Amino acid sequence: MTEIIKVDGLVKRYKELIAVDNLSMSVKKGEILGLLGPNGSGKSTTINCILSLLEYDKGTINIFGKEMSSKAYDIKARIGVVPQEVAVFDTLTVEENIDFYCGLYIKDKELRKKYVDEAIEFVALEDFRKFRPKKLSGGLRRRLNIACGIAHKPEIIIFDEPTVAVDPQSRNKILEGIEELNKKGATIIYTSHYMEEVERLANHIIIIDKGIAIAEGTVSELKGMIKTGELISIEVNGLDSQVIDKIKVLPNIFRVDYTNNLLKVEAGNGKHNVLDIVNLIQNEGYAMKKITSELPTLNDVFLELTGKDLRDE
Repeated sequence: MTEIIKVDGLVKRYKELIAVDNLSMSVKKGEILGLLGPNGSGKSTTINCILSLLEYDKGTINIFGKEMSSKAYDIKARIGVVPQEVAVFDTLTVEENIDFYCGLYIKDKELRKKYVDEAIEFVALEDFRKFRPKKLSGGLRRRLNIACGIAHKPEIIIFDEPTVAVDPQSRNKILEGIEELNKKGATIIYTSHYMEEVERLANHIIIIDKGIAIAEGTVSELKGMIKTGELISIEVNGLDSQVIDKIKVLPNIFRVDYTNNLLKVEAGNGKHNVLDIVNLIQNEGYAMKKITSELPTLNDVFLELTGKDLRDE
């Protein structure tokens, strides 16, 4: 796939603070990039630099094969942004809001009307065309926010926390919409603190911490970077300490706990971890009641790579 965004050696300082530290990354045409990081990691600064909303100290940013700048209006017209904060006008109706934002890029009135109608239909706001934002629920306002960002049919769309504080139904509708936009050819950058969303959507993920890209790859590649590959739980009564010691020396096992007749084993990546443990316990003459196995999630990866300490906004 062709590189549609290329960032090379990006550095952005705020006085003594280095917000982005020699960051290089690329986004290929047609992919969904999940851009992750704790609060204060440099995600928003990176996006604002890509959009040329911030001046940066060092590095280059190319979009569609051209150098990005604050005056590159031809490039900006091909980009859509859905910000974290709902950015609509309370004095305008749903239809008028979408028309205003679409009109920043589409001057032909007939074409703009067609695009506005399609955007309203896309986010399922047909019954709310004449409503003003204050009359809409949080989920509907989020969908309006998306319509305003995508009505001009941009080739690149940046979604910054688009599902914050919405109900599960609205969240699912938004995620389905993003998947549909991608199927229609849009290249997407997606930021979220909801790891399950990124795991569902993204085919390429970059994790940033302290302004540095600390990990990059597909979901499965990132899961392979961490120590924990599988969490196995087995209910078994009266397990002898000698049996527990035998489990500890099995291949891929690095942590074993046995409390209140519940055996918990953390194992590395391996195809037969559960089978090896179950066979050992059975051969020792014990009966097991319940066996579960959980593979690592993207949230596990994120916490192991960035730490579990709380971060300030």
